[in-house]
Parts: sequence; C-alpha cells; structure tokens
Amino acid sequence: PRVKWDVLDRFIKGATEIGIPEVPDFNHSDTECVGYFQVNQTKGVRLSSYRAFVHPIRNERPNLTVVTDVSVGKINFSGARATGVTLTPRHGDDGSSFDVHAEKEVVLSAGSIGSPHLLMLSGIGNAQELASHNIPLLHHLPGVGENLHDHLQIRSVFRLEKPDAFTLNQAASSLFGQAKMGIQYFATRTGPLSMAPSQVGMFTMSSQEHTTPNIQYHVQPLSLDKFGDPLHEYPGMTLSVCNLRPKSRGKISLTSSNPMDPPKIDPNYLHAEEDRKVAADSLRHARMMMTTSPLKDLDPVEVFPGTQYETDAELAQKAGDISASIFHPVGTCKMGLSGDPSAVVDPRLKVIGLEGIRVVDASIMPEIVSGNTNSPTLMIAEKAAQMILEDADQY
Repeated sequence: PRVKWDVLDRFIKGATEIGIPEVPDFNHSDTECVGYFQVNQTKGVRLSSYRAFVHPIRNERPNLTVVTDVSVGKINFSGARATGVTLTPRHGDDGSSFDVHAEKEVVLSAGSIGSPHLLMLSGIGNAQELASHNIPLLHHLPGVGENLHDHLQIRSVFRLEKPDAFTLNQAASSLFGQAKMGIQYFATRTGPLSMAPSQVGMFTMSSQEHTTPNIQYHVQPLSLDKFGDPLHEYPGMTLSVCNLRPKSRGKISLTSSNPMDPPKIDPNYLHAEEDRKVAADSLRHARMMMTTSPLKDLDPVEVFPGTQYETDAELAQKAGDISASIFHPVGTCKMGLSGDPSAVVDPRLKVIGLEGIRVVDASIMPEIVSGNTNSPTLMIAEKAAQMILEDADQY
C-alpha cells in the first residue's frame, strides 16, 4: 500500500490474535484471512478498465470507434435478430437520434442496472410489465430484471479515545492537513489521496453455524455518519461488514417507456430471515474485533449502531439503518440453461430466444461471488471475448 495507518495495522494484528492468518494476496486463499487489498491502480492513479484495455489502442485500431455523450435508447431488431442500437445525444439543441448498425452482434454491457433496463425498453422482458408501459413485446423473457442481489455493507463506527490515535478524520480536518496530503500526492503519488477508502479486508465466519467464510470486512481509517457527510471531528474507524452470500432478491423494473427515465431499483435488502441473522451476527463480530488487545488499546467507543442494541431483532433493524450498497449488484440477466424459466442468457451469454445479442457484465451471474465483483466481471469479459471470436464465423 502507498499509505499505511496504525489503526489498520492494529486491525490485522487483532485478527491474527484470534487465529485469522494475514495474507499478502487474497487470491491465494479460500479460507479465513486478513490483509491489505490489492487495488486497480498504477503509480498512485486509479486504473479503470477503460484506461487498461481501451485507451492504449483507441487510436491504433481501425475497427474501434468510441462515441461519448450519448445514451442508448433501444436495441433494434429485424425479427428475432439484433441489428444495432439507437443512440441519442445527451446534449445539443435538436437531440436527434441516430442508429448504429451491427454486422454481427450487439454486445450489451450496461451493468446490472442498465442492461435489464435496456432490454425491457427494447421489448424484451416480462410481457405483463412491458404492456403496462405500452412497450410492444418482442420476446417474453420473465427473468429480465429479476434476481437482483448485492453485497450490503453494514457500517459499524467507533470513536477512538486514545490521545494519540490518528485517522483520516484528523489528517483532513484542516486546510494545512489537506494541503499536506495534496503536496505528498503530487510529489510522490503516495499518502491518503492515493488510497482506496477501504484498505484492509478480512474474510471470516459470522458465527459458528458457518464452516467457510460468509462475511467480508472492508476496514476504513475514517468515520462519518453516512456517505456524503463530512468526516467526524474525532479520531474514528469504520468496520464495514457484508454478507457474501445473501438470500434476499430484488428486481429492476421500468419507470416508463422513456429511455431517459431511470429504472426502479428495489434491492429488497434483508428481506430473508437468514440475511437478518447474518447482519446481527456481523455486528456482534465487529464488536468482538474491537475487544482484541491491539484495538482495545485505542479505547474504542461504539458510535453505530450503539451498545444499547443487543437482540437479533434490534441489531437487524439497526443494520438496515446504518448500511449501504457496496456497489456489487448482480444477477438481473441471469445465465442459465434454456429450461430455466428465470434465465436470460445461455452459457455463451447469448440472450435466450434471440439472435445476435449477448450480455457481458455482472448481471449474468446466477449468484453473487463471495468477494469483490470487479475482477470476476473482467474475467467474464475475457471469456466472452474468446467466445465472440469463436462464434464470429456463424454470422
């Protein structure tokens, strides 16, 4: 890591104290482990998938054209075959739309929210819902938009009362501190401005009922009431815990037939009783972590959820109050076999019942992976690229 914090090193030491081993690379372990996250970064700057894969070849490939500041209004079809998309400029006086033709395939990679939304706008989805928005039915595929699930992060926050405890809260609390961070970053590409919010992670079990890790920690050397709010004035740290295998399922549905209107997102978090039990146990586990000797030495005081909440029902309720998405939505264009009525794409990621269209993003996951979704999604793309090349002669 390009910056380290004493509070995070203490968390790692606390984990090893209770028997969870520290590892240099989470990819080398499928059991309980703790350590610093690897990040998509180069020389202190975020390395997005665009910067890694597209930018280096953007001006070198005659078969690549990047169009920005447009929205895809719908996928066009001739019968059951996808023939292209309709694009609408996001800015400009006339807002005129134009079509882009696909000679072989349309590859839909709009994500777990955007991909099912665009399919429904194009007449692909549950016939009853499409009819309610006066969208002509092209293909009845009831699984579109269903099976939405996500990793819900439950944010336990602790105030650290040890006099020399130091976190990002103090580092960013003054103009001098902010200037110091800025100078350090621009001079060396290190320091707080080079870090991801969560630098340390841990995989473990929420209770003895589980035999493999079912929760993941994202540990942050900072605290705030909720995302978007200012950092607390006191030294603080956040133990964010998510259920890796949630049972609750939500859905994506239409707001209207207007492509500019965002879809309805119903994550249905904590609907399943099992998820509420894991949430309560996760909060208890975070409390236990703060009693390990390296962390107890910081004199922590629980701010959220608050020590007055003890029962499963109380903790599950508070978990809902202090949680937020960790932005791992999956499942809304589920991969499956043709006999699965909830499946949207087949094992080669082709939309079932149609031709010339695939979905390539996290929406195709039948079930969420037990960890971060970014790298698995990149691997889905790598596998899809191979399959697209293999199938190119079919068109």
